[in-house]
Amino acid sequence: MLTDLYELTMANGYYLENKQDDIGYFDLYYRKTTDEGGYAIFAGLETIIKFIESLKFTDEDIAFLKKKAIFNDGFLDYLKNFKFTGDIYSFKEGSIIFPNEPIMTIRAKLIEAQIIETFLLQTVNHQSLIATKAARIKQAAKGRIVLEMGARRAHGASSSVLGARSAYIAGIDGTSNVLADQIYGVPSGGTMAHSWVQLFDSEYEAFKAYAKHYPNSTTFLVDTYDTLDSGIPNAIKAIKDLLIPMGATNYSIRIDSGDLTYLAKQSRALLDEAGLQNCKIVVSNALDERLINTLLSQGAPIDVFGVGERLITAKSDPVFGSVYKLVAIEKNNEIIPKIKISDNVEKITTPHFKKVYRIYSKDNKAEADLITIYDELIDTNKPLTIFDQHNTWKTKTFTNYTVKELHHTIFKNGEKVYKIPKIKAIREFAFEELNSLWDEVKRFDFPHKYYVDLSKALWDVKQNLINSN
Repeated sequence: MLTDLYELTMANGYYLENKQDDIGYFDLYYRKTTDEGGYAIFAGLETIIKFIESLKFTDEDIAFLKKKAIFNDGFLDYLKNFKFTGDIYSFKEGSIIFPNEPIMTIRAKLIEAQIIETFLLQTVNHQSLIATKAARIKQAAKGRIVLEMGARRAHGASSSVLGARSAYIAGIDGTSNVLADQIYGVPSGGTMAHSWVQLFDSEYEAFKAYAKHYPNSTTFLVDTYDTLDSGIPNAIKAIKDLLIPMGATNYSIRIDSGDLTYLAKQSRALLDEAGLQNCKIVVSNALDERLINTLLSQGAPIDVFGVGERLITAKSDPVFGSVYKLVAIEKNNEIIPKIKISDNVEKITTPHFKKVYRIYSKDNKAEADLITIYDELIDTNKPLTIFDQHNTWKTKTFTNYTVKELHHTIFKNGEKVYKIPKIKAIREFAFEELNSLWDEVKRFDFPHKYYVDLSKALWDVKQNLINSN
């Protein structure tokens, strides 16, 4: 029932028009990368698989829809035995994705394909958004630890849990969210709040009590009163009085307010002067990739970044913008391409049942993606020339290259045929994908354009449909 009403009214219409068994092909793709970035990361496939496997309408659902008084009784009876019976082809979760290429293709009866649209878009839009933001933040940290700490600022419970999962896939090292750890295995951790420090008669007593209970991983929140004149001296005293005699070596201080560069530099000097060179510095407070980049460019000696609201809500550009469009129908076992034409050129769809190839250079760097008709093959023993679909005179020829087909069969005739990887395997795959990109594509400002082109055969189909309309 998590669907837009118009999906159900269209499905009801298909039933009344006796089209309930007609087959359609729908592409899920996005038009523009958030934050004007050069790439995005696909996340959410596992959530979609579990949704499709459990999809059904209960008696309570049917009774509710009947009260709307807009649905045919025969259609409601049809929904009682509803099950997804189609095919789903998809990029692997953790894949690098680019605008206008079909991340997922759904081949199914029209009613089935229509009913799942809203959930698929909601899932891909949210989880890919957070994964993409997380990758940018981790990139800015230049190898330092980054923790997701945004549960209390997330847009609801599922956003916080699935956001933590998506961030972990894209490279974030851990989360404050315990439920994300329990369900998905995202490593959770945490420190203390200002309320802990305020509760005790003195800041030192608060630090000492916390260190006594958590000696193997102690982080002192040092900005409750005065970071440099109180917090750091009391943390040093607690470390020397309690942790070092216990043999503890994993301790840190956390700064959550003020001029983070200045405070980190001054704190580092005080800690080093006290002989605590191994004490790490953690900072938080409305961080994102640009602020992290600024802090490090100013020489801030920061070891760990805690990132909250600007990651879990993707605050700078919070809409991913995937769309779901009919690209073909099937009649008498023949695939018939369909196109949507718009006055906005960017909204003209690419018709047909398609596949996507990624072209790699000899040193395994991703060079371009090529979208082809579903039955086209690429012979890597021959030169491959691609061309810009708008400026067709712009071409590039590859001679020493490899290709990888990006679509994998997830469901066939309604049955799952794909084994869901463990989250650590998805994370490792995403890391490999990011490493396959040239640094120029990963720039925050004016990234190099990564080309996603159409094969000549597919381009011809598209142009013929445009001209015929």
